Amino acid sequence: MLTRLSIRDVVLIEKLDLPFSPGLTVLTGETGAGKSILLDSLGLALGDRASASLVRAGAEQASVSACFEIAPDHPLHGLLGEQGIVIDDPHEPIVLRRIVAVDGRSRAYINDQPAGVNLLRRAAALLVEIQGQHEQMGLADPSTHLDLLDAFGVPQALRDDTATAYRAWIEATAELAAARAAMESAAREEDWLRQAVDDLSALAPQDDEETHLAGLRQSLQQGERRAEAIAAALADLTPRDRRASGPAAALRNASRTLQRLLPAPGAGDGGHDQPGAEQQAMAQDALAALERAEEALAEAETMLSRLAAESEGDPRLLEQTEERLFALRAAARKHGVSVPELPGLLAAFASRLAALDSGNARIGALEATMRDTRARFEAAAQGLTAAREKTARRLEQAVTAELRPLRLERARFIVSLVPLSPEAWNVRGREQAAFQIAANPGQPPGPLAKVASGGELSRLMLALKVVLAGRSAVPTLVFDEVDSGVGGATASAIGDRLSRVGQDVQVLVVTHSPQVAARGNAHLRISKSVVKGRTETRAEPLPAEARREEIARMLAGDTITEAARAAADSLLQG
Repeated sequence: MLTRLSIRDVVLIEKLDLPFSPGLTVLTGETGAGKSILLDSLGLALGDRASASLVRAGAEQASVSACFEIAPDHPLHGLLGEQGIVIDDPHEPIVLRRIVAVDGRSRAYINDQPAGVNLLRRAAALLVEIQGQHEQMGLADPSTHLDLLDAFGVPQALRDDTATAYRAWIEATAELAAARAAMESAAREEDWLRQAVDDLSALAPQDDEETHLAGLRQSLQQGERRAEAIAAALADLTPRDRRASGPAAALRNASRTLQRLLPAPGAGDGGHDQPGAEQQAMAQDALAALERAEEALAEAETMLSRLAAESEGDPRLLEQTEERLFALRAAARKHGVSVPELPGLLAAFASRLAALDSGNARIGALEATMRDTRARFEAAAQGLTAAREKTARRLEQAVTAELRPLRLERARFIVSLVPLSPEAWNVRGREQAAFQIAANPGQPPGPLAKVASGGELSRLMLALKVVLAGRSAVPTLVFDEVDSGVGGATASAIGDRLSRVGQDVQVLVVTHSPQVAARGNAHLRISKSVVKGRTETRAEPLPAEARREEIARMLAGDTITEAARAAADSLLQG
């Protein structure tokens, strides 16, 4: 409910902070005192159109804040969450604030978080309904009528069954449409799809195959390079061309040459060409070194031959590995995927091809499911429609019973169920509800806002609210001069009904009727005065004695008599 309204620099209001309480709050004052300014200020906080004319003369901006307390499960919390407005504590008050600059531009806030005006209006629609002489909100909006009718007495189980059946039908319809689209797409590319499946099936890509082949290729390439190095080293030691001089031949030649420098066994020492003993010793050492070198060379040749034999691999393995790897990568490039994705791509292509091959059978099954779910929805919706028809008649009777005391005895209230086209069926069923009124006998019924006059419409809305009290999530109702043009017993009836509605929701009413004012749980008097040469509008809560005087003024006019005070006491006690 609305707990506080703070107004700054709006038209004739410089500063005003008004507390509000549960139940029925009446707002009274002489004509022209500024009650409309108060409602315009509230409307500004609720998202009404901003205008520079609202800014008080001499001020740079006008501002209005409306503070509400709502239940933790109120639908406003869901709306704000969807729109990114963070409310940490669901028990935290909701504050709608609007600022209008002197140039007419405005800013809106919800709990001090910037909000668009459209969001402000959507939030306000969940908090306040205004029924006035010139503008109607809430019940006059046809989009609310079906929910109100359902809340009046349509079993929740019927609504839930219809919603569940509708969702199942929509899901089946969507699945059928997707299957048909997939089949049509597959049919358009059937030849290509079959060729792709054949090619990929022949290639038979495996999971992680690229990684394995790349590693094997690298290993084979390294082995090939090692084998080539061993073969080259072996060729250097043992040239295939016998005419080529290898290290072994060079060592043998050196050994033969060196042996000629040494004396033959048993030869004497007398020859002049024979070397000395020291040179012979050195030659012997050199010859021994050459022999060792020949042995080491022979050993190296043996080891290299063995190594070459061990390093010899399958000459085709590297070629086959590269061919496989390049084939996989070529297929991946062709289809615009990576090599690891090829197995999955083959499975997807095969699935599409299988769907094409068995598509007619699957589509037939889906069509049967769709027809079955639609039939279940229509059966549930038919039961819901029947319940709504009965509830509509009861609602008509209940509202009609309230019209006579409100001086609308000739009016007929009608609840029409308007069938929707199949394309417009939804989770709420196959119809929309429309509240209509025939204001006079012989007059055809029509929409509430178009057939009834302002006063009639406000009283009709009051009758509806009496009947539907507590069935709407909106916690605050505002009636602007609902008693316009009536008095006496009708005004008393209006006051009684406003009081009854106030037992379920908060009601604010601007009234000129003492009978209505006397039924309020709280009373605000709006007045206008001149302060330092400037006109100001003020509002003040009235205690008991001041309230008695205000109701007496409403009864007697400018001159309050004791009879008027006695009549005020009678109204307050009644």
